[in-house]
Amino acid sequence: MSQSEPVEDAFEDEVELDQPRLRQVQIALEARDRMALDDLLEPLHGADIADLIEQISEYERATLVELWSGQIDGEILSELDEGLREEVLSALPAEDVAEAVRELDTDDVVDLIENLEDEGQAGAILGALDDADRVAVEQALTFPEYSAGRLMQREVVIAPSFWTVGQAIDHMRGSDDLPEQFYHVILVDPRMRPVGHVTLGKILSFPRETALSEIEEDSFRTFEATEPESAVAYAFNQYHLISAAVVDEDDRLLGVITIDDAMAVLDEEAEEDILRLAGVDSEGSLSDRVLGTVRRRFPWLGVNLITSILASLVIAQFDAVIAEIVALAVLMPIVASMGGNAGTQSLTVAVRALATRDLTGANVWRVIRREVAAGTINGAAFAIIMGIVGIVWFGSPMLGVVIGVAMVINLAVAGLAGVGIPVVLEKVGIDPALASGAFVTTVTDVVGFFAFLGLAAMWLL
Repeated sequence: MSQSEPVEDAFEDEVELDQPRLRQVQIALEARDRMALDDLLEPLHGADIADLIEQISEYERATLVELWSGQIDGEILSELDEGLREEVLSALPAEDVAEAVRELDTDDVVDLIENLEDEGQAGAILGALDDADRVAVEQALTFPEYSAGRLMQREVVIAPSFWTVGQAIDHMRGSDDLPEQFYHVILVDPRMRPVGHVTLGKILSFPRETALSEIEEDSFRTFEATEPESAVAYAFNQYHLISAAVVDEDDRLLGVITIDDAMAVLDEEAEEDILRLAGVDSEGSLSDRVLGTVRRRFPWLGVNLITSILASLVIAQFDAVIAEIVALAVLMPIVASMGGNAGTQSLTVAVRALATRDLTGANVWRVIRREVAAGTINGAAFAIIMGIVGIVWFGSPMLGVVIGVAMVINLAVAGLAGVGIPVVLEKVGIDPALASGAFVTTVTDVVGFFAFLGLAAMWLL
């Protein structure tokens, strides 16, 4: 038997959720066929069951909770979209909720509770925990939202810094409440201050008499409980951390943050940036109802209306020119659209670089020069194309020159605005992902229309 066979056996029964299976589940729910439903759900991973619950209707979700002989456990609840958790929790019997939350680490319980609007549900979940876990969760909830204190789990393995490998192994073997997953043993001093950590791999590979202090990891670092979770996630990614201790204001150990939670924060921030660049509230999801979706999107559509009016005011200043040369009305959307797309390209790069801290005061001018230069070169290339189009389409060489020069100007400004605007917004404390898009679009529209129509008024009349 090869060494890979046990690993393959461990995963051979796991089935991914696919569209045919989803449809089969919906048919079983419609027919209220409990046995078929059990057969379809039993092989699925908890994350796939959570995806399935998110994709079916509200009525089907209620039917699934009622019919399924299996149990919606802690893993499924933690994977569910935040907007659906309350709905599912309300449909579950109290004893099932209690059993599900007891399976979760404290950080997952905190994540579950902090997004609940129903205080009764939050109280029921806290009441289902044992005393130690309940105190840990309540303490975590006192820390600021989106902080390291909310992200940490209290399940941690510690050892005095003077212990040996053998003592650590004997301690872990004799313990009946080790975390299900952990990567380091944290070394503490007599005042419970973390002073280092040792990987499980080193503990298992060194002789029993080796002092733990001799095999500490160089990557050890701590985070204060009030530190923003974005800073924690950045440090995990930047320094390739696997886990890190969380301390209070006196540097005493409170808990530990693991790589899966840190990477989840990075994933959420990337998703949030993408949504905000499109003017969509990052709290929205596919499970939102119509009115909730309208409420979240209406403000940014209103902002877009205002910026469109500003661009229209520029056009209105040249109504006589447009009336004289009708071809301008045909061509001017091209100039604005090209500038808007170029600005969005620069903006996306800049916002992501700011989020990852790659764009700083030290290199911002170099990046701006690069984007302006790229915009100018692209503008010149497309200016030649549009110049030819203007000549062939409308038979006017000067019209081709006008649209060509306007395009060079607008794409160069788009590169400047795409980087400069998010940098300035961050300096004044405004989320660049949230507000940059509207400003960049306004700048490229106004500059594009003004350059094109202004040049046409000077050169064509």
